[in-house]
Amino acid sequence: MCGRFTLRAPALILAEVFGIPPLPGLRPRYNIAPTQPIAVVRGAEQRVWSELRWGLIPYWAKEASIGNRMVNARAETVADKPAYREPFARRRCLIPADGFYEWQKLGRARKQPYYLHRADDRPFAFAGIWDRWRDRRAGGWIDSCALITTEPNDLVAPIHDRMPVILQPGEFDRWLDPGSGVESLRALLRPTPVGNLVARPVTVHVNNAANDDSACIEPLVAERSPRALFD
Repeated sequence: MCGRFTLRAPALILAEVFGIPPLPGLRPRYNIAPTQPIAVVRGAEQRVWSELRWGLIPYWAKEASIGNRMVNARAETVADKPAYREPFARRRCLIPADGFYEWQKLGRARKQPYYLHRADDRPFAFAGIWDRWRDRRAGGWIDSCALITTEPNDLVAPIHDRMPVILQPGEFDRWLDPGSGVESLRALLRPTPVGNLVARPVTVHVNNAANDDSACIEPLVAERSPRALFD
């Protein structure tokens, strides 16, 4: 599962990477968590920024709360599961990020967080799907999304058994194109090459979703005692 990520890049850099005018009002985010609003890119002929809730609510859902546990869709089943099948076929998006967190198990109760990002800190895109749900009680509509995960590459495997699908810039058009076939899309749902990312341990400051500051990505100081990692 990928349950936290960052988007710290300046608006002009994001505009360059995604081929779209800068997103106004963007602020650095160091600890994006499920159920929060996130910036995504939608549209094939003309890409646009949108703000979606992270946690996909299928259009047929009775309650919005179902989205709380539909943060990730597995690459192996996204084309077949009822909640994801139609969004995968018809409603795909790019989820901009410049890093993500995974937790390595250390014994029964302890987990060490790692921050994974490009060595040059350039932003990239998770493969995402989205849906639109009508809130009949409150009125209005909620657009929500999930990111797709796959098996880990050799860098991530010692840390976690899943990783998000990261699309290359040359794959953006195919992902967003409503005419892309299922098999063509499946070919994109693979682990990113090992050399595309670096990983570093960080402190448990990131464990609290309320902490959204640069301390979340600060490297763990090697001289600290093992006990201090979890204080």
